[in-house]
Amino acid sequence: MSLSGIVKGDKIEIIAGKNKGTTGEVVKVLPKKNAVLVEGVGAGHRHVKPNQLNPRGGVKDIHVATPVHKVKKIEAAKSAKKSSKKGDK
Repeated sequence: MSLSGIVKGDKIEIIAGKNKGTTGEVVKVLPKKNAVLVEGVGAGHRHVKPNQLNPRGGVKDIHVATPVHKVKKIEAAKSAKKSSKKGDK
């Protein structure tokens, strides 16, 4: 499933918000959230409470999704599929 024709590997440009004008590659498409993860854009922090796996707690770096209405496709990803003709084996 793709959003507005945006798929993993596409080159896009951010057209709104604090990262306006930034270009990057789509790392992941999130259709249920109507958003995309863009390489190099959307770095954030999350404060984590101490638990058994992480007894000290602290700050965890996360990747924040960018809404699809704030991005514009620049270049499409190259398809890895090859066309097969009838008769070729």
